[in-house]
Amino acid sequence: MSSSMGASQPVIGIIGMGDMGRMYARRLAAGGFKTIYVCDKPERLADLEAELKGTGITPLLDGHAVSRLADLIIYSVEAAAIDAVVREYGPSTKVGATVAGQTSVKAPERDAFDRWLPADVDVVSIHSLHGPSVTTEGQPLIIIHHRGPEAKVRMVEDVFRCFKSRYVHLSYDEHDEVTANTQAVTHAAFLSMGTAWKSSSAYPWETARYVSGIEVIKVNITLRIYAAKWHVYAGLALLNPAAARQITQYADSASSLFKLFVQTRRAELAARVWAAREAVFGWKQDEDGQDEGRRPILLSEDVLDQFSLGSKTDGDAAEEQESPNSHLSLLAMVDCWAQLGIQPYRHLEVAGTPVFMLWIGVAEYLFRSRARLESALDAAVAHPVYRPDDLEFVVAARGWGECVRFGNFGLYERRFKEGADFFAPRFDEANKVGTQMIKAVQEAHRR
Repeated sequence: MSSSMGASQPVIGIIGMGDMGRMYARRLAAGGFKTIYVCDKPERLADLEAELKGTGITPLLDGHAVSRLADLIIYSVEAAAIDAVVREYGPSTKVGATVAGQTSVKAPERDAFDRWLPADVDVVSIHSLHGPSVTTEGQPLIIIHHRGPEAKVRMVEDVFRCFKSRYVHLSYDEHDEVTANTQAVTHAAFLSMGTAWKSSSAYPWETARYVSGIEVIKVNITLRIYAAKWHVYAGLALLNPAAARQITQYADSASSLFKLFVQTRRAELAARVWAAREAVFGWKQDEDGQDEGRRPILLSEDVLDQFSLGSKTDGDAAEEQESPNSHLSLLAMVDCWAQLGIQPYRHLEVAGTPVFMLWIGVAEYLFRSRARLESALDAAVAHPVYRPDDLEFVVAARGWGECVRFGNFGLYERRFKEGADFFAPRFDEANKVGTQMIKAVQEAHRR
């Protein structure tokens, strides 16, 4: 806790005790805050009392009770539910209190706060750009000053100083644009990989092609996403006004590139890929990627092999050597960024998540080397080994794109849960290994 608060620390209230609400409550309690009130659905009160006994965190019956007592009230609920929850509990907000939302999409949150909160309440919203299992230290924490005096922003900064996060000040609109660029389309790529593997009835860690190098990142992050709550990703994709355009373009990029694969139009494919490389990374076709002042995120694939969920035999190594990967998911990502004029490094510096950092890292690693990129182009048109996987990936990307375009939460949930059920046996291991992998890559990047 910041010493600037002295003895007059604010009373904290958290409405919604899902994974992120729990993480916030426990981290703030560990940071020295003496009075923290929390609630979830009324029927969960007894369970919360048992779970939080002795922690210094006090469960209350509902959001009315929390809102009347707290100086800083944090709504940690699904983006799709924020309007209904604020409509119910917002009118009970203590006079002069500050309200924040820990939702992943801010357009619905802003509308709910403007509509249902009393005029004598201030709004300084927040968003931790990481999941509950990732350390808060060094991660971006968005702070949005919507209404109220500047002193309330300082108060929020002081409250969350114990997180040791990196503060990023944005507007509501800027937040949704950045998260669309760094999260929504990135998640769509990994969800598409998962759907493709499920549709092929193939666990990637049982296939030699996916147990080493940058494939390890693809597999581990895919499982990490499917092990999380579906509504987190649905809200990012379906409620963010900027997300649908990007996810649709990603599907279009994957489809367009795949058509060039199957038509063996290598020259046209190469021209498009090299143009995307220059547009996104600034490297011309006749030069390997070099950046003055920017260290590559992924220096070597060797650091990744230790985090594989599968194992590779000598025979597997020979098969891998004979079967270069087209890396369609990565070619489509860079093509998508190029088509939309997105500069991923700018967003990484502002508010990049650990997953986005790894995704840029593997794309950068592939595109930095002319030899690696040429190998991917050769594989795309001349080696049929990955063609079935690429076909399933394109179909999956189209499916997720249509789901987002239609704004269909029910379809999104069904598609997500089908993938989650398929991968569920390895979730615990994948989460543990994924956390270690993220830490290892970040530490190697900093050295």
